[in-house]
Amino acid sequence: MTSRLTRRQRRRVSQGLQYALFVAVVAVVALQADWGRLRNQFAQVDLARQLFPEIITTALRNTVVYTVSGFVFGLLLGLLVALMRLSSVAPYRWLATVYIELFRGLPALLIFIFVGVAVPLAFPGTAIPGGTYGKVALGLGLVAAAYMAETIRAGIQAVPRGQMEAARSLGFSHGRAMVSVIIPQAFRIVIPPLTNELVLLFKDSSLVLFLGVTLTERELTKFGRDLASQTANSTPILVAGLCYLLVTVPLSFVVRRLEARTGKAG
Repeated sequence: MTSRLTRRQRRRVSQGLQYALFVAVVAVVALQADWGRLRNQFAQVDLARQLFPEIITTALRNTVVYTVSGFVFGLLLGLLVALMRLSSVAPYRWLATVYIELFRGLPALLIFIFVGVAVPLAFPGTAIPGGTYGKVALGLGLVAAAYMAETIRAGIQAVPRGQMEAARSLGFSHGRAMVSVIIPQAFRIVIPPLTNELVLLFKDSSLVLFLGVTLTERELTKFGRDLASQTANSTPILVAGLCYLLVTVPLSFVVRRLEARTGKAG
């Protein structure tokens, strides 16, 4: 009987079986879970209400500030490293390559420890401007710059060579042509991956807890952990996670829209 089915019918039967299997697995997991204990540990509504508005005005605000400052610093440094990577001067290329491989190969946690411990030891008596905010911007920026540099470099190389030749024929110097013609076009190409890097930085900002922060400098993860320890309940961690999603989900949607628009333009 199966051999008499058309290809479309066989595909529908296969899809139906996969859906049924998926529903069965979900049902088994849902029936096995102890929802009462989960609700008691993660969904205490009264406790969740007590977190507001501080979790928004302090923790979420700090997380956004840390992310934006790290992204801006990383973008500027990444652009510089990308230009060095494309330079005709060999030492610049070597230095840029070492930087990219080093900071992409090390865990972000080690970079934060380096910023919090090694930098003060290396430069005694010299404080990083901005205190904790400056340290976080430096730590996140150093990590992000290594990834952004490669993204920006790829964007610059994706711009047709004729654009540079046309600019030079109009009397532009190489530097002016790069700044006025090539880089703006490259950034239009790399906006989606740069936005995705912003999402990753937003989550990596949780590493600030390893720098040691005051109550007013806590970000979402630190805030949630502290309140969970004080209350012996995990509801603050769940609320902190929802606050992350409040930002990352819209940003992810923006990334997909930008990627779709870039694909259509291409």
